[in-house]
Amino acid sequence: MSIVVTGATGNLGRHVVEQLLEKVPADQVTAVVRTPEKAADLAARGVRVAIADYDAPETFDGLFAAGDKVLLISGSEVGGARVAQHRTVIEAAKTAGVALLAYTSAPGSLTAALADDHRATEEALLASGVPYVLLRNGWYHENYTENLAPVLEHGAVTHAGGDGRVSSAARADYAAAAVAVLTGEGHENTTYELGGDVAWSFGEYAAELSRQTGREIAENPVSAETLTGILAGAGVPEPFAAILAGVDTSIAKGELVIDSGDLSRLAGRPTTPLADAIAAALKG
Repeated sequence: MSIVVTGATGNLGRHVVEQLLEKVPADQVTAVVRTPEKAADLAARGVRVAIADYDAPETFDGLFAAGDKVLLISGSEVGGARVAQHRTVIEAAKTAGVALLAYTSAPGSLTAALADDHRATEEALLASGVPYVLLRNGWYHENYTENLAPVLEHGAVTHAGGDGRVSSAARADYAAAAVAVLTGEGHENTTYELGGDVAWSFGEYAAELSRQTGREIAENPVSAETLTGILAGAGVPEPFAAILAGVDTSIAKGELVIDSGDLSRLAGRPTTPLADAIAAALKG
């Protein structure tokens, strides 16, 4: 039996593999990657590295074995292609008879277009009959803290989230929840709504940035249409810019406030405060 992580060298996958290696022997972990060079360090530590591509179903033939536990980290392409990619993994897992397939989905309350692929994947997974876990990950701190340059350059947090709040957490927190599921028992056919312990508003985010930088960082609320134009003007493809602005609309509706407590319970600790994530980003 192996614990298999797809997208293992991605932003979330790296955290998952590193945390798995703290709990299980390296030879029990399989890292599925497209580019083996990016996983050379993992291979050197004894992790099995498997080369497969969501867009090439044949590369998943024989990759899984009966009894494996699999983490399907959602692909990065937004649109119908992503659902087809996920179906490739689900079908391979079903054929192999894996013991569990956990999928990184989106909050059940999220109505933004970003959630469409996740809902379709969830339907495919449940229809497959494979024992599943839906890890409905909320927003990541890093969605904001990894893009601080324009905020600091213009001295403003521009958003279309109104007075809405966000229960974000660090990628490492979501990884810890995934590891708990992959290494634990009794999680089959369960859905977890995952989010940070403390929800914050964009005004509070701007205030925290001001405090830590010693500069005045203003809050700049705009409409979703205006935000789409700003993002497109900064080089984000317009369809994706509209999707991101749609998430802010969902934030304004309260759809990214997640108060289940599932994330900290699975991780076995409180989630990382936004202030800590900001401090780490500024230091870096």
